[in-house]
Amino acid sequence: MKKFKRLLYVKLARRLSRSTTGAPVPSIVSENTRLRGDIISDGIIHVDGNVEGDISCEELIIGIKGSVTGSVHAGNLQLYGVLNGKASADNLFIAKSAKLIGDATHNTIAIEPGAYIDGHCMRMGSPIPAEQGKPDLMLVDSSKKTV
Repeated sequence: MKKFKRLLYVKLARRLSRSTTGAPVPSIVSENTRLRGDIISDGIIHVDGNVEGDISCEELIIGIKGSVTGSVHAGNLQLYGVLNGKASADNLFIAKSAKLIGDATHNTIAIEPGAYIDGHCMRMGSPIPAEQGKPDLMLVDSSKKTV
């Protein structure tokens, strides 16, 4: 039954990719797959297996059972599984089931309560909105006394 479902999914994905809508078909690293090496794509990559290497793509989805060890550079990154390494994404989503070990740079970020993050999340590009209007700190000379 699994083979039938997989075959049906592949045929449906191929048919949709040829349609006029131009819906992209994701590249899938399935659950029982282990991949060593870098992945570069202009499309969508869905990882449910284990990837050891750097990934560069437009959209990356690391599934609940997925694991990536290496640097990730993506326009959109949805993390449900494990990412061990640096991440750079325009839009970053970290689910409650996710585990991020390493630093992440982003423009926008959404983190569900319960997500595990061991590293820094830094905004790239423009300055932090809360720090734009801050006045400069003035030094106070404590040796001067007022009467």
